[in-house]
Amino acid sequence: MPPRRQPPPASGPWGPRPAVLLLAPLLLLLALQGVAAAPAGAEGPEDSPGLQDAEFPSGLLQQAARAALHFFNFRAGSPSALRVLAAVLEGRATVNPKKGCQVDLVFTTDHYNPEVGEEHLGKCSARVFFRNQKPKPAINVTCTRLIEKNKRQEEDYLLYKHMKQLKPPLDVTSIPDSHGHIDPSLRPIWDLAFLGSSYVMWEKTTQSLHYYMAQISSVNQWKTNDDTIDFDYTVLLHEFSTQEIIPCRIHLVWYPGKPLKVKYHCQELQTPEEASGTEEGSAVAPTELTNF
Repeated sequence: MPPRRQPPPASGPWGPRPAVLLLAPLLLLLALQGVAAAPAGAEGPEDSPGLQDAEFPSGLLQQAARAALHFFNFRAGSPSALRVLAAVLEGRATVNPKKGCQVDLVFTTDHYNPEVGEEHLGKCSARVFFRNQKPKPAINVTCTRLIEKNKRQEEDYLLYKHMKQLKPPLDVTSIPDSHGHIDPSLRPIWDLAFLGSSYVMWEKTTQSLHYYMAQISSVNQWKTNDDTIDFDYTVLLHEFSTQEIIPCRIHLVWYPGKPLKVKYHCQELQTPEEASGTEEGSAVAPTELTNF
């Protein structure tokens, strides 16, 4: 297993202000240092009437925070700046039975790899919109206390040099090994794979399903005509709450400071109604971030 753990709208033409489930007042973050937003692809719950109170699902805030961090990590495109959830501080949910659930929350984060230095990386605020049980939630996330740019660039470049010095074929069978240990020489491969897997885990997340990268089972690095890092790897994603293990083949192209490129193909569980199941996707992290 991985060594680390990973404003309601005002009254308007559509009707009165919707009812919300309020856990605590949502704090405004004053010092904004980083923003990421996923295209909504659908209206938010405030765009139509029919909002009503519902029982607050257990773990919904944590689910939204994890999805927001997967998306943030992918957009950041830096294996040296990976974040994981520390704790949810507060949040609220607005439910529209026809469209889905919007979650506004504030949470703290830790560095994914504590060996690189400071563990606690500050706060994030996010708005996450789950379209009922459909995957790929729409996300707008803002985080404070980002790693200083020069430091991040230096660490990314050291990782890049290490990866470039690896001689194919890579003799990698499983990371971590059967004892849960990751050899220091393989840590850059794991961190880069986690960066690419963040996109896959965000795309597959629903209101009731979330994922952790449990293991890398194979790695194949390709020679390129440019300076990019280009490799394929197979990861095993642990799906919660089904407890199933989902193999995903991921192709990743990365260069420090450049947009991350990801393509993937996941083998889904077979059902009596479905002889075979696959899920594919691809993305390039944009150089500019826009609100949804």
